[in-house]
Amino acid sequence: MSSPYVWFTSRFDVDLSRPRLMGIVNLTPDSFSDGGHHDSPAAGWALCERLVAEGADILDLGAESTRPGAPPVDVELEWTRLEPVLRAAVSLGVPVSVDTRKAAVMERALDLGADIINDVAALRDDGALRVVAGHPRCGVCLMHMPADPLTMQQAPAYEDVVREVCGFLEARVAACASSGIDLARLVVDPGI
Repeated sequence: MSSPYVWFTSRFDVDLSRPRLMGIVNLTPDSFSDGGHHDSPAAGWALCERLVAEGADILDLGAESTRPGAPPVDVELEWTRLEPVLRAAVSLGVPVSVDTRKAAVMERALDLGADIINDVAALRDDGALRVVAGHPRCGVCLMHMPADPLTMQQAPAYEDVVREVCGFLEARVAACASSGIDLARLVVDPGI
């Protein structure tokens, strides 16, 4: 009997009836979690291999820091950091997620074989919904983030945080559905 909790991604149907371990690979020099230790292609690739060997069910590659206070990077710099590691990671036999807010990076990553777009901006970049809708099997993780990384911690305020975060995510799911994105491709992340 198959599980009713399946997340459809480009190459894999991920059974979510049990927790899945996502290995995070930050390809930035200013990562909040590893201090930039994996910002070269060789170090990023080695970490991908190690995480899969240690049991990661999914790899998540990010080439722009989204830590509080992080400045944005342009599309070309983000892609330069991401492309060589993504090209190798898609050969490891697990779904590969790309953490990006930019439609141009999403499109290149999906064309190269990424399975999931993990977007802290919930597909609000101009063209992001179109790109994801144009790749009819990719998985999507929509995250709530009240602003951009540079400003998100400057006086965040909610009257009812649960209601407001849920409302934001419901609106983003509705935007995806209106763009023709199957709900079985979506997961949501309430953020921090």
